[in-house]
Amino acid sequence: MAEKIIQVENISKLYRLGTIGTGSFRQDLQWWWNLYVMGKKDPFFHLDKTAPPGVVADQIWALRDVSFDVKQGESMGIVGSNGSGKSTLLKIISRIVKPTTGVVRGRGKVSSLLEVGTGFNKELTGRENIYISGYILGMNKVEVAAKFDEIVAFSGIEEFVDTPVKRYSSGMYVRLAFAVAAHLEPDILIVDEVLAVGDADFQKKCLGKMREVSQAEGRTILFVSHNMQAVNTLCDRAIWLNKGQMLEMGPSSAVVNKYIASLQKLQLGQKWQTPQEAPGNKYIRFKQVELIPHVEQSDGVIDVRTPLTVKFQFWNMLEEMSLNVGIVLYSYTGDCIFDLLSPTLHCHTGLVEGECTIPGNFLNDGSYYITLTIAKEASIPVYNLDECLSFDVEDYRADICYFEKWWGAVRPKFPFKLVNHQEAYQIIR
Repeated sequence: MAEKIIQVENISKLYRLGTIGTGSFRQDLQWWWNLYVMGKKDPFFHLDKTAPPGVVADQIWALRDVSFDVKQGESMGIVGSNGSGKSTLLKIISRIVKPTTGVVRGRGKVSSLLEVGTGFNKELTGRENIYISGYILGMNKVEVAAKFDEIVAFSGIEEFVDTPVKRYSSGMYVRLAFAVAAHLEPDILIVDEVLAVGDADFQKKCLGKMREVSQAEGRTILFVSHNMQAVNTLCDRAIWLNKGQMLEMGPSSAVVNKYIASLQKLQLGQKWQTPQEAPGNKYIRFKQVELIPHVEQSDGVIDVRTPLTVKFQFWNMLEEMSLNVGIVLYSYTGDCIFDLLSPTLHCHTGLVEGECTIPGNFLNDGSYYITLTIAKEASIPVYNLDECLSFDVEDYRADICYFEKWWGAVRPKFPFKLVNHQEAYQIIR
């Protein structure tokens, strides 16, 4: 059984809002004497543990009684909206910030990539910063030199390695910083949303490297991201923080689904009375878009068996237009499930309507949204009605005794034959 490499016990962090100091030199001196010389409590800053989460008077709880363990070789994701305490938690674990209450215990070398600009001396070159980072992690010159070429090749900045990093773009800076953090063999790698600065190819490269160091080399990763697909792909478990408190901890897919569901605003239809108030442009204006679940009762639950009909109407504002409508279905993790295009219709000025039915036993359970796209002459974009419909699909298993999350973006029910032929045969001895 893997050992615990990080233990976070009842961590809380309280920040004071407004002006720092008492406003009086005499009181500032008294505060310093009592706090740092006499070891007494701060006479001007009172800790109220009974206060509710969030802002109270001139104080704000960035974190409140957060506890969890991380095992060696495990990847832990941390999700939550902006201001929920994710970065504060990583800074406390990295020992950049001291907690107000609680304790963090850990074993091994920690490498943190928390924000663009952290950890490098901007006056030094990329080469010099690589060596300094290695020394900070306890490596000698020979050990860093053995990894140097691999770090530079991964970062892709070979031409600029002897240039001061203050002249790097933010993307180049992050490339080098991540390459250093991932290749200098830390026991714990802590990565904040800073990877969002890099391009898409580099982000995939980084995720692949983190998966490699976690699974193949047994290193521990703490990963904060707003990319739920990345959290699901990389992490074994996840934590959901909200206003400094831990709402959920468990398998990453389960935590991510609950977090996404909390953000989702169900929208099964929209309607506009006149073209002037409707979304669109000089070519088209939407009148109505609607999702109709085929359920027996109007308030019935949409589950994996439920057929769904998408209906829409829009005003065509110009004469003689050849139009196509696309229905693009996304999961709330950002994955495109399908992009379905209608036949081409030669349109005159007036109302255009259409509908399409997504059959039952096709979608997996989860949260989804729909974007409608309109193009002319089958290739020229006219208008996109983004995220115009959103809905949840509930699970249904019937007599299936498998209780884990069903894999895949879709869950089709195709004809599937299974036959047992009972034949006589003779065992040859």
